[in-house]
Parts: sequence; C-alpha cells; structure tokens
Amino acid sequence: MPQINTEGQRLRFPQPTVKLEIPNGVGKPPEPDSAHPMGPPQYGLPMQALRIFLFGLYFFGSAICIHGGQILGWPLYLFSADWFYAYMALTKQYFGLLITTMTQWWSPTLVRVSGDKSVAGQLHQAADGSLRVDFPERIVLISNHQLYTDWLYLWWTSYTNMPPTHGHVYIILKESLKWVPIIGPAMQFYSFVFMARKWDQDQARLRYRLGKLNTRHSGPLSGSHGGSQYDPMWLLLFPEGTNLSANTRAQSAAFAKKAGIPDELRNTVDYVYDCTIAYEGIPAGQYGQDIFTLRSVYFQGRPPKSVNMHWRRFAIKDMPIDDSKAMYEWIVARWREKDDLLEAFRQTGKFPAHAEAVNIEGGPKDEFKTAYISTEVAPRSPLEFLQMFAPVGTAALVLRIGWQVVSKFAGK
Repeated sequence: MPQINTEGQRLRFPQPTVKLEIPNGVGKPPEPDSAHPMGPPQYGLPMQALRIFLFGLYFFGSAICIHGGQILGWPLYLFSADWFYAYMALTKQYFGLLITTMTQWWSPTLVRVSGDKSVAGQLHQAADGSLRVDFPERIVLISNHQLYTDWLYLWWTSYTNMPPTHGHVYIILKESLKWVPIIGPAMQFYSFVFMARKWDQDQARLRYRLGKLNTRHSGPLSGSHGGSQYDPMWLLLFPEGTNLSANTRAQSAAFAKKAGIPDELRNTVDYVYDCTIAYEGIPAGQYGQDIFTLRSVYFQGRPPKSVNMHWRRFAIKDMPIDDSKAMYEWIVARWREKDDLLEAFRQTGKFPAHAEAVNIEGGPKDEFKTAYISTEVAPRSPLEFLQMFAPVGTAALVLRIGWQVVSKFAGK
C-alpha cells in the first residue's frame, strides 16, 4: 500500500528504508547491466554510438528545418494574425510528426490504452491496429509525470484524435527551457507557457497566455466548425511540475496548491481529461526516471515493456474552480485516485479498466470484449514525416531559381 509522508500525502510507491549516502554529491552509482529490469543493453557501444549519431542527425536536422519554417512564416503576423497562428499550428504538426517517428524508429514498444466509464466510446482501434481517440478539440489535459517521455506519448495521442489536434498542443513548462538553443525559440513560437514556479510571478503570465488561447480566429486550422471560433487547444498540465522523484514531490505539491486548474478557461472548455501513465518494468520503491533514461530508452534498446495510458474525464462545471482551497483538495483527491490506479498496476500489470471505454474494429462485442487497446506509436503514412522539410525546402528551391534567373540576366 502507498505510504504516508509527514504532510499526510500518500507516496506514489513505497520508499526504500535504507538511504544510500553518496560522497561529494556525485549521485547514484551506476547499476550493473544485469540489475536493470530490462536486462543488458540490446546494442553494444559501437551500435549505441551509431544510434546516437543518427538520432541527433534526424532530431536536430528536423528541428532546425521546422524552426527555419517558423522564421519564414513570422512575417505573416504583420498581415494577418489568423494566418500566422494557422501557420504556426502547421509547424507544430510537423513537430508532432517528428516525435512520433522518432519514438517509432528508436524506441518501439507496446502502448496499452484504457479508460473508465467517463470516456465510454471515445477510445477506438482501427482495423490496421492504430489508435483513434474521439476527444473534444478543446480540453485541459492533466497527467502524472514520471519520465521525460511522458509528453511525447500525450502529444502522439493528440495526433490520433479525430480530428487530429497535434497542431494545437500547448504545454506549461519550466522557464529554464525557454532559452534552450533552437528548441526554446521554437517553443516560444508555439505559444507554450513558461513558468518560474513562483506564483507571484507566474499568475499574471498564466492569465495573459490563457487569455490569448481564448481569442477567436477564423483562419485555416481554426477548428472543424468554420467561421470565427476558438482555436482547438489541448492544454497539457503536469500538476507535479516535473519528473516525479523523491527530491521534487514536496516542491511540486506546494506549487500545485497555488496553481490548480486555470479558471480562465471555464467558459471555453467543457472537460478536463486525466491520463495516468505507467511504465512496465519499474521495480517497487524506485522511480521511472532512474530506470528508463533517455540513453536507456533510445540508444541502448531498453524501452519499457509497455507504456500504459489510462484515461478519465471530469466536467469543469462540477469542479470548485472559484475556491482555491477546495480546488487544491480536488486535485489531491484525483492524485490519490491515481496513486490507487498505479498501485493496482504495480500489482497486476494493468489498470482497472471498463470495456465500454474502448471500441475495437472487428473485435468481439459480447462478454469477450477486452477493456484494453494494444497499439504502437506510428504515423498514418511512412512518408508523412517528409512534410516537415517542405517550407525550408520550398524556400531553398525558390531562392535557387531566383538566383539562376538573376545570374542569367546579369550575365547578358
């Protein structure tokens, strides 16, 4: 059962009773490969080096092209804000494709999706095995945060939505990420919300950004209903603030008590969707970020045996948004439920799910119907990722043709 800390909060997993003291703050000693839950690395050092090189070439090359496309589209703002935001949504779709293909090629693993009765009929599996979710175009999405890859699977889920909303994902992030080369400026173009985790500074900033998300637009990619309307929006919140670990829990709880769910969205969003993510293979008493590092998952060939996503939803009209104390207690209650879900997963290997949440094309509809969709992260088309390079490639082609034309006439 989950333990209770001195503040009356239940801990996600039982904590080890022996604390290992490491001199000079050098961190944990590396575990031998045989002690890793996934066993020794699938690839040797030469292959790991090659995978790192190819990963870096693909990720940073694609990111540079996407950011270059953003810069090319920036002048649109001077002529039409609607077209500017539509174009940035398009480049955001490109990044969604980047992380989808990146995960498919370097870290393929089983993804098991389930839900409770609140999402009945909203989780679908097509005949080709791909996931399709039928969530609204505007939602607030909350999730627990165990690994750096959590947001990749959530962004991929928006890609599977009907209609797709991976061009309208907004993430609340640590302010330090704002100035990461290439990635930081790109995220600023995406109108992500950067928080200093100091509520006296963040409150005004959050309200300003949420006010921008409540602005109506009528350009392309402004939703499926036509006319001037609120843009699609999947606002992703990690109330824990950062990856779950023994060092971050207290800080995250203190910040969540003040932040809560933004009340500026109450009139434009109907539901909060909650995703509980669990990774198969994390031993009791340990944290996922220490087991499934980026190196382990992407380069050594040791991803989790499965990534499990359990969905619920809550109507905003039923939430105590006007009372900050009651809102905090609401969040704590949901996190206690998530603790119970994670404890059930640790004991059984699956979340307790309801069959009515899923619809599997061609699958049984009677008492043999499963409550789980087993799928994988993959794009709809193996060549879909090529569109990421279209804006920069087109600009380069136009410049080349223009240069040839100028050189031809100048040479006469």
